[in-house]
Amino acid sequence: MNVLLVLKYVMVAVTLVTGLLSVFWPANFQGFTGIAASSPRATTEIRAVMGGVFVGLAIAVVLFRTPEVFKMLGISFAAIALVRAVSIVVDHSAVQSNIISLASEIVMAIILIL
Repeated sequence: MNVLLVLKYVMVAVTLVTGLLSVFWPANFQGFTGIAASSPRATTEIRAVMGGVFVGLAIAVVLFRTPEVFKMLGISFAAIALVRAVSIVVDHSAVQSNIISLASEIVMAIILIL
């Protein structure tokens, strides 16, 4: 297995772990993102959108293991990064956690799309 493929699977694992953490421990989500599980509805939203989508994307890659699904996950991270970058400017939210997330998403997108 080549290094790039190993890195891609690491990115899939990071996606899966992020999703699982969001599903099972939504209250801990606030520490990094600032999104609070402040009500049952908010908790469900964190579990479903932040958790469910990431878990689903990671499972798709593991099940199908084609270059296209790795690229699909990479494009997802590229879209997240693009929207985050615009939001950082528009919302004046250039805080450390947002910059770290943006950098991570760009790196993950590049690795997964290659």
